Amino acid sequence: MTTEIGEKLKSLRVSSDLTQQDLAERAGLTKGFISQVERNLTSISLDSLEDILIALNTSLTEFFSEAVYEQVIYSEEDRVELEHEGLERFLLLVPGATNRQMEPALVTLSPGDATQELGPYEGEEFGYILSGRLSIQLGEKSYKCKKGNSFYFTTDQPHRIKNIGNTEAKFLWVTCPPYF
Repeated sequence: MTTEIGEKLKSLRVSSDLTQQDLAERAGLTKGFISQVERNLTSISLDSLEDILIALNTSLTEFFSEAVYEQVIYSEEDRVELEHEGLERFLLLVPGATNRQMEPALVTLSPGDATQELGPYEGEEFGYILSGRLSIQLGEKSYKCKKGNSFYFTTDQPHRIKNIGNTEAKFLWVTCPPYF
């Protein structure tokens, strides 16, 4: 638990854009003490912890709550590549998105390739074309789009996306609810 306290305090301080000196002054403690607590080199009294938390605009209850950490920023290393028939490359941009309300992916299609037919199901899809030309087959209708265009539709009818250009097509694809 001591390790968690030091790391959590440092995280709160950094997210509040405070230096150790700033926090020490606000809490009426020394910079050296703040540094030692953050590095788990000393224990902290409840009174000192409360002083620090007040300086960080939080309470003991909030600090010790079992709130689940929510990742906000995802890097290239976080992406998950999936294999799907007809898709040259399919990258999930937010791993674990099936537990969320939408699922963003970066999709690359070779010339002539298409996604498998999906739907109908209750949901919505959005896409932004980064390169190439696509055809969006939605029920009996077909819509053409190119780099810089976006698409948005409800998924209450069968649909698929096809590369109709002579070069690779790349697009950001967001499904809601998560489909993949």
